[in-house]
Amino acid sequence: MNIAIVGVSGAVGQEFLRILDQRNFPIDNLVLFGSSRSAGSKYTFRNKEYEVKLLQHNDDFKDIDIAFVSAGGGTSLEYAETITKHGAVMIDNSSAFRMDKDVPLVVPECNAKDALTRPKGIIANPNCTTIMMVVALQPIEELSHIKRIKVSSYQSASGAGAAAMAELQQQYSDLVNNKPLTIEKFPHQLAYNVIPQVDVFTENGYTKEEMKMFYETQKIMHSDVKCSATCVRVSSLRSHSESVWVETEKPLTVEEVRAAIEKAPGCTLKDDVFNGVYPMPLETAGEDNVFVGRIRKDISDENGLTLWLSSDQIRKGAALNAVQIAEYLIANNGL
Repeated sequence: MNIAIVGVSGAVGQEFLRILDQRNFPIDNLVLFGSSRSAGSKYTFRNKEYEVKLLQHNDDFKDIDIAFVSAGGGTSLEYAETITKHGAVMIDNSSAFRMDKDVPLVVPECNAKDALTRPKGIIANPNCTTIMMVVALQPIEELSHIKRIKVSSYQSASGAGAAAMAELQQQYSDLVNNKPLTIEKFPHQLAYNVIPQVDVFTENGYTKEEMKMFYETQKIMHSDVKCSATCVRVSSLRSHSESVWVETEKPLTVEEVRAAIEKAPGCTLKDDVFNGVYPMPLETAGEDNVFVGRIRKDISDENGLTLWLSSDQIRKGAALNAVQIAEYLIANNGL
């Protein structure tokens, strides 16, 4: 396979390199692209050094089979035609095309087959919070249709990129050393704090991040499910967590839900609360699966369930999901 990574210098771009290597992804040729700021940088992949090329409107993608793109929505919109015009499949990590009716929005554990039909040559990678939630909810949906979701997210600094992670670390250092804080990547100080805002607010009082969870969940699950979210930035460095309430059409027992999640692809059950066993960001960082625990009946709703989950936002929430889409295409003659 001839593979391109667009935006290789960012946190997700770097994770692409690690995951492609770890999963022994079949690569004959690898081409790295970046902005004028990162062009000329060099990265080592499988003991070979690669120089980052400047992303331009030319024929650099002529022989590319799959392009992993993680350079922001503006770049994706501007360069989509350039990337796909010779037949490359663009797997895009931005929000640019997620709700485009001609672009499949794919989480392989839920709707892998959607990736095979892509009129524009583009497959969209969903929002990180949506990905981890639907992976955990898919086995429940297979037991009984989910009518309603209420979710609060606890999103780490990694969701805002590598520079945001560095800013959080610097804030802790500056506080310890009585230095003035730098606040650029978040609307407020994040160290020793939680911020009930991820992305900008819309007219209905929800943020764009929260509305993504509403619309993306419906598209991925092919469902009329309603999802009301509150997304919160917390001062962990990596891995997001979510507290999720679901209402199903028929009542489900905790035991059957645990059993379904335990055998579901992409899920790891970690649920022994009386021995202090439940998912936490410190343990899920660097892991591939969505970890699920604290499964219990919602005492306010006969058809309700409550669960807690945690997953690495940069891996399953971004780079890994995209690589899994590519693996599915290869395995199913989808290129």
